[in-house]
Amino acid sequence: MRSTPAPADPRRRRRSVLAATGLVAALALAATACGGSAADSANDRAEAAASKAAEAAEAADAAGDGKVEIPAAIADKLKEHGIDVDKWKDGAWKDWDKDKWLSEAKDFVNPVIEGLWKPDRMQSAKEANKTVTTQDTAADQGVSDPEPAPVQATAEKTPYHENAAPVGKVFFDTPDGPAVCSGTVVKDVNHPGKSNLVWTAGHCVHAGQSGGWYRNIVFVPAYNDLGKSEAALRNATSTQIAPYGNWWADWVSTSNEWIQGGSETGGAGAAYDYAVLHVKPEAGAKSLEETTGALDVDFTAPSATEVGTMGAWGYPAAPPFNGLRMFKCLDRPGRLSLSPALPTMYRIGCTMTGGSSGGGWFRVVNGRTTLVSNTSIGPQDNTWLAGPHLGAGAESLYQNMSRTYGGR
Repeated sequence: MRSTPAPADPRRRRRSVLAATGLVAALALAATACGGSAADSANDRAEAAASKAAEAAEAADAAGDGKVEIPAAIADKLKEHGIDVDKWKDGAWKDWDKDKWLSEAKDFVNPVIEGLWKPDRMQSAKEANKTVTTQDTAADQGVSDPEPAPVQATAEKTPYHENAAPVGKVFFDTPDGPAVCSGTVVKDVNHPGKSNLVWTAGHCVHAGQSGGWYRNIVFVPAYNDLGKSEAALRNATSTQIAPYGNWWADWVSTSNEWIQGGSETGGAGAAYDYAVLHVKPEAGAKSLEETTGALDVDFTAPSATEVGTMGAWGYPAAPPFNGLRMFKCLDRPGRLSLSPALPTMYRIGCTMTGGSSGGGWFRVVNGRTTLVSNTSIGPQDNTWLAGPHLGAGAESLYQNMSRTYGGR
C-alpha cells in the first residue's frame, strides 16, 4: 500500500469539489461565443453539485482511515500464473519477461504496492506519447479536413481542486520505466453519485499489439493542486501534490481493437484508443465522484460538423512542458481519417505534448459538460491533437466495467 497523504483542511475541502466549475465556465464561454449554450445554467449545476459534494467531503472527514486490500480476484489471477502476491509487491512486478508479458496480455493484475508512487517517482515518469508522421495522416485526405491551425495551450487556473477537480494524472509502469498520462473522473450510470470510474486512453493501460497490460496503474486527481514549479515542489506537502490521494486501479478495460492493432504511432487501434479504470481509494470509504465530482460521457459520437467547440484538458509532459501543470485547448473540431477502413477521429489545434494523452475532451450542451473523447495521437511538431469518437463499442466497454466492477 502507498503512504497516506496528510488530510486536507476541512475548510478547504468544502470548497474543493466544485464539479468541474472551470471546465464548465471555459467551455460555456466558448460555446456561447459560437451561439451555443448559456453559462448560467452550467454554473447553477456546478454550484448545486459543489454543495452536495461539500457535504460528502465533511462526512469523509469523519470516516476512519481504511486500507485498500488486494481483491481476491486479483490475487487469484496472480496465483494462476504462479506469481506470489507478496513477492510481486516486493519487486517481482519489475520482471518484464517478454514471452510472459505477451502471454498474459489478456489478464490485468494490479495489486497495491505500498509507498511505490512517491512524489519524486511521479516526477520521474516519462510521457506516454503517440506521435504520427505526415505520411501517417495523409492516408485518407479525401475524408480528413484541412489540418487545423495550432492553438496555444493555456494553463488551468489554480487551485485545480476548485477549477478542474475531476482531471488528473494516470501513472503506470512499463518495461521502459515509469510513465504518465492524463485522465478524467466520469459518472457511473449504474451507481449514481458513487462513481469510481476514470476515463483515459488505451495506450495508457496496454501496449497494444506489441505487448500486454502495464502495471502499478494509479490515478491522482488534481495533481500538483497549486501548479507549483519543480523547485517549489521540493518543499510541497503531500496534500499539495495529491490533494485527494492516490487511487489504484483494481480493474482496467480497453478496446479489443486497441489490444490487437494499437502501435507506437497509434496504428489501426488509434480510432479505438480509449480505456476505463475502476479505482479504489487509499483511505476512507467515499467514492471518487463524492470526492472530486464527475462528468457524464456522451456515447452518441456526434460528427465533427455537429460540434461547435471542444476543449481538451491534460498534463503535457514532453518539452516545452514538464508535466507539473494542467493545461487546456479550446477549438472547433475537424475530421481526421487514418484509413478508409477506420472511423474518423476528432482533430483540434493544440500545442499540448505527450503526457496529455488520455486527457478528456469536453463540450457543453444545454448547460451540461460531457466527455466526448480523449487525447490519443498528435504530430511530431505538436500542433494538433486527435481523439476517437465514442460510440457503441466504447459504451459497451463502459457498461461492462460499470456492471461488473462499479459496485465494488
